[in-house]
Amino acid sequence: MGMRVWVRGLVAGAMAVGVVGAGGFAGADSGGPEADLAYHGSVSLDRGRIDLRVTPRNHGPSAVADATVRLTWSAPLAARQQLPDGCARLGARVVVCRTGALAADGVGEQLGLRMRLRGMPAEVTLEIGTVWSGGVVDRNRGNDQQRVLVLDTGDAYYF
Repeated sequence: MGMRVWVRGLVAGAMAVGVVGAGGFAGADSGGPEADLAYHGSVSLDRGRIDLRVTPRNHGPSAVADATVRLTWSAPLAARQQLPDGCARLGARVVVCRTGALAADGVGEQLGLRMRLRGMPAEVTLEIGTVWSGGVVDRNRGNDQQRVLVLDTGDAYYF
């Protein structure tokens, strides 16, 4: 599938989540296969520049064919961003990225994003959460939703 088609599908799926609500996809109790998604990594802020590393993990018991993680910032992002393949911008403060396939009890590929904020805020809050999990039910939503306060120190904050 071409990247342009995939991004359109990703954006359409993420927009549907905005209408339905995050629980409509990743947290729904559909009786289907179950997985436990989690995200760990680090983020730093230095004079409006963000360096973010996120590693998705699936604690199982079922594999996930693909998932989408939403990254929401408390401050607006600069107008121009160079995002890696598999990521798309949704509005002034939101980026979504696909995780790729996640084996049961497996670790996915690390997502690396370098972005700029509009201006140079002294701090920013990052919210991370699954927005789509390919029909797999995640009953433990506590570890796939993170909220990280990042100060403009250049130091890495781990989650």
